[in-house]
Amino acid sequence: MGTVLFCGGLTVAHAQADNFPTKPVTLLIPYPPGGSADMLARPVAAQMQKALGQPIVIEYKPGAGGSIATSQLARSKPDGYTVLMVLAAHAINPSMYASLPYNTEEDFAPVSLLATLPMLVAAPHKTPANNISELIDYAKKNPGALTFASAGNGNTSHLAAELFKAATDTDMIHVPYKGSGPAVVALLGGEVSLMFDSISTSMPHVKSGKLKSLAVTGKNRSNVLPDVPTVSESGLPDFTVDGWYGIIAPAKTPDAIVEKLNKAFVDAANDPEIKKQLNSYGYEITGSTPDEFKQHISSEIQKWKVAVEKSGAKVQ
Repeated sequence: MGTVLFCGGLTVAHAQADNFPTKPVTLLIPYPPGGSADMLARPVAAQMQKALGQPIVIEYKPGAGGSIATSQLARSKPDGYTVLMVLAAHAINPSMYASLPYNTEEDFAPVSLLATLPMLVAAPHKTPANNISELIDYAKKNPGALTFASAGNGNTSHLAAELFKAATDTDMIHVPYKGSGPAVVALLGGEVSLMFDSISTSMPHVKSGKLKSLAVTGKNRSNVLPDVPTVSESGLPDFTVDGWYGIIAPAKTPDAIVEKLNKAFVDAANDPEIKKQLNSYGYEITGSTPDEFKQHISSEIQKWKVAVEKSGAKVQ
């Protein structure tokens, strides 16, 4: 009798997956509009709508390094109709926060690592440094005089700067904002001295001449700013930080629905026109499998745990 019920359950699950989606899908974004996550999500979501035949509703839930949105996802029904775009902060938070209202590895079903993006060290023109060497020199001679913006406590932009401080034995003051959009506005207004920002959100202002670029944080120079040196070639050979963007669903979401979501997101990001647009912003499309993304999250948690402990950075 149990076998019949089990098979019936499987039939229902497969039917749900085959028909998915039959209503709008909500894509949670853990930061405000205008940031790097938003710049990736909007074109991908628009392309997905065409393929799935249902609206992809983007809902912004900023705050607490992304953990507010992540908490909401953990409480959501595991049916594929609510998913979340996570950034590297998702793997940083377990080490940055004393406790989280969810288990980062057990409470979610990884869907895909969509893209990676190097960071750009950008500054207003009044900042008294035009490259990394000058920045280090000024910071050493003037402890605490420089301020750096971030997209929030525990965000990659926060921790990248903390790692930089640890690597250079310098003292700079952290000024957190609720997302990279507001942080860049502060940068443009000269409220802060610099920012380790996602290249997609600062690059337009560098190209327009409103901000100056000191370096990029990737292993190699960026194709969109080929004349800007890396931090590693500017005297810190071991300093490399890349941002990343992926999609997760609640734990216990049926595998068949996870696979369908994976295909929809990966196909949308790899659409020739969408990919060209995203590449022009500095994103590199990855489009991993769910298992590959699961392994990536696990390795990133361990990497950032070491980095947090080494830097001494903590959320106050």
